[in-house]
Amino acid sequence: MRLRIVEALGCCDRSPLELRRTLELDSNLLAHHLDVLEAVGITERFRSSGDGRRRYVHLRRDALDELIIAEVPLADSPLFICTANSARSQLAEALWRSITGGDCCSAGTHPAHAVDEGAIRAAERAGLDLTNAEPRLVTSIDTLPDLVITVCDRAHEELETKPSWLHWSIPDPIADGSNAAFDEVVAQLTDRIQTLRTTLRPVEALS
Repeated sequence: MRLRIVEALGCCDRSPLELRRTLELDSNLLAHHLDVLEAVGITERFRSSGDGRRRYVHLRRDALDELIIAEVPLADSPLFICTANSARSQLAEALWRSITGGDCCSAGTHPAHAVDEGAIRAAERAGLDLTNAEPRLVTSIDTLPDLVITVCDRAHEELETKPSWLHWSIPDPIADGSNAAFDEVVAQLTDRIQTLRTTLRPVEALS
């Protein structure tokens, strides 16, 4: 069961409730397994930046090196979603294009009027360009791609997410406002995208 939990966390962060539904586990049994995994440094739990009553479980990939193979369908053009589409999802879109060379897009549940200046400066430090990026509403996208990734707890909790969607619980750098906070988001997104690239599999290979 602990191997199944690790596999479920191989591509994204999940709340205990989401793990219970995915694995069909009683809450007490899940709590026991999570305690064991956390005690040996494989997972960690932290508070949601959206609903403070919720926790997310994160897999520490460095504890397992390259042993994780998550069954994630290959997507030509993923969609990254956060609340304002002014920082995290915009940086994720720019990083995806830079790292993979592929297309993608981003959107927000409540888009801001403009991309945050801190995100633009962080992108410049990372060799990216967000000067012409504009926030957009997620409902303006007619057809959602096969791979949708929420990078914001609030958006993840607000939307009716599908089981195939991924969630990356990335802290909001705008709340902090420092260069370090934005650079940390860039580092986390870079690591997540690079890891995801090694776990993507064609849909037919998963059947």
